[in-house]
Amino acid sequence: MAGWIGRSVICVLAALLLASSTIASSDGPFIIANKKAKLTRLKSGSERVSVSIDVYNQGSTTAYDVTLNDGGWTQDIFDIVSGNTSTSWERLDAGALQSHSFELEAKTKTMFYGAPAVITYRVPTKAALQEAYSTPILPLDILADRPPEKKFEWVSFDVDIFKHVHCSVYLVLCSLTTLAIFFLFAWNYFVVASEILQAKKLLVKYGPLISVVSIVVLFVYLVATPSKSSGPKGSKKKR
Repeated sequence: MAGWIGRSVICVLAALLLASSTIASSDGPFIIANKKAKLTRLKSGSERVSVSIDVYNQGSTTAYDVTLNDGGWTQDIFDIVSGNTSTSWERLDAGALQSHSFELEAKTKTMFYGAPAVITYRVPTKAALQEAYSTPILPLDILADRPPEKKFEWVSFDVDIFKHVHCSVYLVLCSLTTLAIFFLFAWNYFVVASEILQAKKLLVKYGPLISVVSIVVLFVYLVATPSKSSGPKGSKKKR
């Protein structure tokens, strides 16, 4: 494990050094490669590895005899399903992009640390072949133990079932509305009955006193009324 990590770090550092030296030159191709890997669990119990590598020329001139080699996949673990781990292009113009992909299949449970892919190309002004490295990939946990995925089952409703459910909901709503109206009237009746009962209690408690006061007021009124009416008659007789 440590060896693979060390090699990956060395490859990345070498790529950075190569990139810095290429950028420092005034003209020439500048190759950048992005490597990606995706795992897909198959029903047969194996793991499908889909690898894609994008190669860019960010330089100002064309790179010739470009060769891509991604041979870091161990044959004891992986079998090639489609495509090849290596390919080549006659030229890669400045600002151009080339993509390469292939698929592998693994049946062995392991943690795999992949190395970057190697790109070689020729520059007309230099005799030796130039090298570039792709970005490394994250460790691949082949056939890892994963919790079972919960699958949602779609339930199809028939039109008659939907109508039945709709009618049932409508009846429930009507019943709830009727109960609410009944409880509202019952509450109002209870409030009115309570007020009437309270009034009866007050009448029983203060009824005799109210009767005595009413009799006294009526007596005073009757006594005072004849005196007021007899006043003018006496004055008329004296005249």
